Amino acid sequence: MESELSYAQIYRIFKKSGAERVSDEAVKELARFFEVYGEKIARQANELANHAGRKTIKASDVKLAIKNIINIDLDQLK
Repeated sequence: MESELSYAQIYRIFKKSGAERVSDEAVKELARFFEVYGEKIARQANELANHAGRKTIKASDVKLAIKNIINIDLDQLK
């Protein structure tokens, strides 16, 4: 399955984290994680917006979906 995310962007995330070298397979795995969880988060954010009677997904919907799915409070991150 080809990623819809740019591998160059994923590679830059690794480099920003301090990695000197990154294999293509590592980039593909992180891209796969982002896509799988990104789709789950987007789906739940859409459900939250619909439940609130909105067609527009707000940042608060995404934050709540992230908290529900991967148990991370984005407001607590730096």
